[in-house]
Amino acid sequence: MSAPDSPPRPLDEQLPRIRTTVADASGLLVCLDFDGTLAPIVEDPDAARPIERNQDVVATLAETPSVTTAVISGRALSDVRERIDGPSIYAGNHGLELAREGDVSVHPVAREHADRIERLCAILELALEPVPNCRIENKHLTGTVHFRSVPPATVPIVRQLTRDLAETFGGDVLELSPGKQILEIGPDLEWGKGDAVEVIAADEPPETTVIYVGDDVTDESAFRAVEPDGIGVRVGGDEPSSASARVDSPAAVADFLSWLGSTGVELLE
Repeated sequence: MSAPDSPPRPLDEQLPRIRTTVADASGLLVCLDFDGTLAPIVEDPDAARPIERNQDVVATLAETPSVTTAVISGRALSDVRERIDGPSIYAGNHGLELAREGDVSVHPVAREHADRIERLCAILELALEPVPNCRIENKHLTGTVHFRSVPPATVPIVRQLTRDLAETFGGDVLELSPGKQILEIGPDLEWGKGDAVEVIAADEPPETTVIYVGDDVTDESAFRAVEPDGIGVRVGGDEPSSASARVDSPAAVADFLSWLGSTGVELLE
């Protein structure tokens, strides 16, 4: 898998293309990451909340007949569902859990290795307990080591210990992947947010345009899944990305979603 080699362009430079893409569509599937996209990144992940405008506009989009909304998060499904209301579809644990139309499905390989994830998280809790502010999040199907608030000098220790223990106790069935000041532990399988987007999009009517908005490394597979026929919007700086457009912050995400809810929906009609 090759890395993206160019930064996405500012959203306002991409609006003519986005207008054309939306105008040619029969409907929209709007897929959204949560942390760093709908909600600002905060020191304590438990304190994360969507900004009010994002909560309001997601609810408005969810009530629009020509729009399907989905939140696709690295958080556990039960966690992200409690943090934002409105979307018709929720995907947790990077798409390993999917809730839609009243049903919840879990990837069978992830279910098979859930006990090993829980064991590794417990071992990491003990091993990293001496590190101030290091937090281990057991999400049952995956785990996250948070080191955003640890003393800078201890970050290499957290990284190395996590890698060593994941290799020892995860064997060849678990893998470690990076994120924004986190390390993610999950089953070693070819699955990510992009796969979740493709599963959700497969149920949409023909000629539906798929939009994905996210801010992290784990969102890149989703950008690859929607581009170039759909629209990928990266939140944050101008790092290379498979998204074609970018915005600066969750507040700018609210501006874009508001545009979709007004001008974008009018273009569909």
